[in-house]
Amino acid sequence: MSTTEPVLTIRALNVDYGTGDEAVRALRDVDLTLHRGEVLGLAGESGSGKSTLAYAVTRLLQPPGVITGGDVHYHRRDGSALDLLALSPAGLRAFRWQELSIVFQGAMNSLNPVHTVRSQLTDVLRAHRPEMKRAERTARAQELLQLVGISADRLHAYPHQLSGGMRQRVMIAMALALDPEIVVMDEPTTALDVVMQRQILRRLVALREELGFSVVFITHDISLLVEFSDRIAIMYGGRIVEEAAAQEIYRDPRHPYSEGLLRSFPALHGPRRELTGIAGSPPHLAAMPAGCAFHPRCGRALDACATRVPELAPPDGAEGRTVACWLHRPAPVPAARP
Repeated sequence: MSTTEPVLTIRALNVDYGTGDEAVRALRDVDLTLHRGEVLGLAGESGSGKSTLAYAVTRLLQPPGVITGGDVHYHRRDGSALDLLALSPAGLRAFRWQELSIVFQGAMNSLNPVHTVRSQLTDVLRAHRPEMKRAERTARAQELLQLVGISADRLHAYPHQLSGGMRQRVMIAMALALDPEIVVMDEPTTALDVVMQRQILRRLVALREELGFSVVFITHDISLLVEFSDRIAIMYGGRIVEEAAAQEIYRDPRHPYSEGLLRSFPALHGPRRELTGIAGSPPHLAAMPAGCAFHPRCGRALDACATRVPELAPPDGAEGRTVACWLHRPAPVPAARP
């Protein structure tokens, strides 16, 4: 079960692609807190900055991606904090997989086709726990397969001998090999059918309950997050525009963009309703509109939306949730003309 104790805090994080006048800002002052033991969903359309945030936090950004500002801290159980952006390459190597692991987008095709499942699972253990004997590594690999619902006799199988769902679960097992505190999952079920998606996510939630790790689950499918997340953060144009408990987002979305995402998939219960979606397309990061980035697509935009960026703050004094929208706070007073 989740607690109010933070395990990962992100403050004012900025990421650019490129340098100088041609730099494109992909993340803009992102603030986010992951609590110990919770599943935090991160939703938004393609290009909203979800994967960039995951790679920035794990220091896996590829050139020309550059972290230009902000702080990312990992909070240990003893109360100490580790600055992830200040870690040396050796410190990063020790930190990754041991404390934080990541399941990449399209991970089910990331397994090496010429090595057995056993070889790839034990490789992580060999690199990070060299004191383990061969028999101990094999036993741990069998235990990991059983954790994700795969028979231990598939340990000697090659990736092509497994179904897509089984390969994906092998990747999750690999991410859990060293008992990390945080697992970042970047759209891990995108290539799978709906039934297999639910099976893997139910297995993941059961493992979270059993092992107590925290999850950042990234997807464009907000319907998945409503079902399996404790909290949801909505991203648009490189910013967090709304954050709240999953059921609060589902029952009462405060940002028009969140409402549009929820109206883009059919409800399984209740009266039938028309799927409306969101008009227009996400903004190009090299030509972001002034003010609120969503206002050109928003049917409820105010005058202030075109000129001022709304602050991410509690709406109408509500606690436990935040939203960046002028609909939920007094409009700014226009600046006096000289």
